[in-house]
Amino acid sequence: MFHLFLRGGPVMWPILVASVAALTVVIERIYFLISERKSRCPEIIEKIFSEVERGKIEEALRIGAGCNDFVATTLVYGLRHRHKAFSNALLQAANKELKRFGRGLPVLDTVITLGPLLGLFGTVTGMIHAFGLLGGRELDSPTVITGGIAEALIATAYGLLTAIVALIPFNYFNARLEEARHEIEDATTHLELLLLKQDKNP
Repeated sequence: MFHLFLRGGPVMWPILVASVAALTVVIERIYFLISERKSRCPEIIEKIFSEVERGKIEEALRIGAGCNDFVATTLVYGLRHRHKAFSNALLQAANKELKRFGRGLPVLDTVITLGPLLGLFGTVTGMIHAFGLLGGRELDSPTVITGGIAEALIATAYGLLTAIVALIPFNYFNARLEEARHEIEDATTHLELLLLKQDKNP
């Protein structure tokens, strides 16, 4: 395998760096999602809504303060700033939580784009090398050009493989990001409606 890697030419090294970067992000994101799943506490969120509906805002804050659920964190931050810039506070808290879910995704997106481009660059340099050798040898020797063609194909294959492998977790993590976004939007909208109801019925 290492021999095949070396035959791919110099462009294999940046492809390797891109692969390692993608793998690092994937491992970190998996660990993050597992940690987030363990910290979920939907029952606490329901209690927050229940206390807000009863007008007991301070009790809702007390209940939500000890929960690390990203939805509960957003709701608590909004409730603490409910008397001024409530909507902006919710938006700020939501963006902060969503930023955590989106961390590392630009790296995967870059690798997905960069991998095939590096492979294509390897194809070009491989063919240049092959025809350069051909220019100084007898034309009746077919083995002269095969090394350069192999270099070109190996680099292309590795570049595509890197992009394909990065694409699958990228789509999965992006789906989790959108899922978190919708969950936060639903929760914050519900909280705003409850507080609006409280204002109309003091």
